Amino acid sequence: MKSRLGRGLDSLFRTFDEEVKTEKKLEPVEKIKETSGDVQKLNINKIYTNPNQPRKKFDQESLNELAESIKLHGLIQPIIVNKTDKGYMIIAGERRYKACKQCGLTEVDAIVKNYSNKQVAEISIIENLQREDLNPVELAKGIKQLMEEFGLTQEKVAERLGKSRPAIANSLRILTLYPEVLDLVEKGKISFGHAKILASVSDYATQLLLAKKIAKDKLTVRDLEKEIESLSGHKKKKKATASASEELKDFVNNLQRRLGTKVSIIGNDKKGRIYIDYYSQDDLDRIYDTFLRK
Repeated sequence: MKSRLGRGLDSLFRTFDEEVKTEKKLEPVEKIKETSGDVQKLNINKIYTNPNQPRKKFDQESLNELAESIKLHGLIQPIIVNKTDKGYMIIAGERRYKACKQCGLTEVDAIVKNYSNKQVAEISIIENLQREDLNPVELAKGIKQLMEEFGLTQEKVAERLGKSRPAIANSLRILTLYPEVLDLVEKGKISFGHAKILASVSDYATQLLLAKKIAKDKLTVRDLEKEIESLSGHKKKKKATASASEELKDFVNNLQRRLGTKVSIIGNDKKGRIYIDYYSQDDLDRIYDTFLRK
């Protein structure tokens, strides 16, 4: 064992460099083709919303604008519904449906599908998660729901959404924020970038104090990092790492990129500690598998 470890960091650098270079980029998952299939005109009163729809909030001003557009030009893109005993449940297009009701329309253009309950649930969540207007909290909650209801790992969710696994992990990470802070993120007073950093602050009072300061003083992400360094004494840690060689720093950077999580070091080439952050059981299992994978 000692002879193997004595080879130094060179072999580890080569291993991580080779793995990083050969990682395949994830291909985006094809979005629901809302223009495929036969379009039917359905009585609007026979259409109802999906009670398990992950998207709960719709901007009223945006709805008003869409309603005005539909009045002038009609519904350009049909909604997608699933035929049920109760009528037709919306799978995709609830915002358009609401705008049509607001216009007073009695019929709506729709594409009728026959999906199973499980397919409806998964498609509804994925369709919403692929939208660009979701706030970070809605996105994170939707990802969590997808994982819990369908037993998916972060890697599987990443494949379905066409995102990287670290991006999924970062989204889930903000759900560890305290409720008052999470509310500020949902309201747009704190950015996703701020939220990721705040998630590393475990003390409730400190996290809330920083969150309010971001919202009030319009702190940048860099400003926030400096605030945390000042409050937690990170400056001392930075001084302790100053003697680390460039080779060791590169190793930590490669390790961080490979694991898809924060990795920090205290010490130098002769002695020190490496810290690997994880934010969920799934994160811990993934890191474990990465190190022990043969």
